[in-house]
Amino acid sequence: MTDASALPGQPRGGVLSGRATPRAVNVLAPNASVMTLDGTNTWILAEPGSGLAVVVDPGPLDEGHLRHVVDTAERAGQRVALTLLTHGHPDHAEGAARFAELTGTKVRALDPALRLGDEGLAAGDVVTVGGLELRVVPTPGHTADSLSFHLPADRAVLTGDTVLGRGTTVVAHPDGRLGDYLDSLRRLRSLAVDDGVHTVLPGHGPVLEDAQGAVEYYLAHRAHRLAQVETAVEDGYRTPSEVVAHVYADVDRSLWPAAELSVRAQLEYLQEHGLI
Repeated sequence: MTDASALPGQPRGGVLSGRATPRAVNVLAPNASVMTLDGTNTWILAEPGSGLAVVVDPGPLDEGHLRHVVDTAERAGQRVALTLLTHGHPDHAEGAARFAELTGTKVRALDPALRLGDEGLAAGDVVTVGGLELRVVPTPGHTADSLSFHLPADRAVLTGDTVLGRGTTVVAHPDGRLGDYLDSLRRLRSLAVDDGVHTVLPGHGPVLEDAQGAVEYYLAHRAHRLAQVETAVEDGYRTPSEVVAHVYADVDRSLWPAAELSVRAQLEYLQEHGLI
């Protein structure tokens, strides 16, 4: 049995659903898969004692899950007042329109196509609801529209798919770009080092207790994979599928289609920097 404290980011053991910090409760969506891990984490955020809540990433279009999120907030004496999206992938955002119907809330996102209402989200925005404060952190790379939400009162950050609770994420080329992703990881590292963030509330997988350790691991992993891809090209592996088969030989083959997206992003990055 592996000691969780020895794993990157120090993942928290135990049940994923439930309270994670004084202001954050997770409701796990029933969409577990190879790509979504245990399922999508739908986060209910509220200031202690407040009757208003914010929901981040309602998740898939699953009526039972969406109603369970509403019921969880109501049992805590809270009304959902706002819905936010970390990005537009269906496992995070497909249920947003229906959730807005159930709660009467607006949906705010970076991508205008995902918004319901006249307000979006942008870098530096501060969202306040019922005394709760969330700061919008741009973290493109997994997708172009990826955002994270800094919850300063809990020294926490909600990362969507930019940092996961287990494993590493996909740079979903061509929408996702590796250069953007590396910049986003450095931005999150700065939150940990300069702003005291220590808890990662991810879009999938367990809560991480060591934000800086998780981000450092992600940066090292990306550097290692990039070097492997560069060497593979030098050794004559030219197409993305050839590079995947060589570099990701130790990875479950069911993940190779997703790995190919990341490889395409890495090849683009190496070409842009004149390395291949």
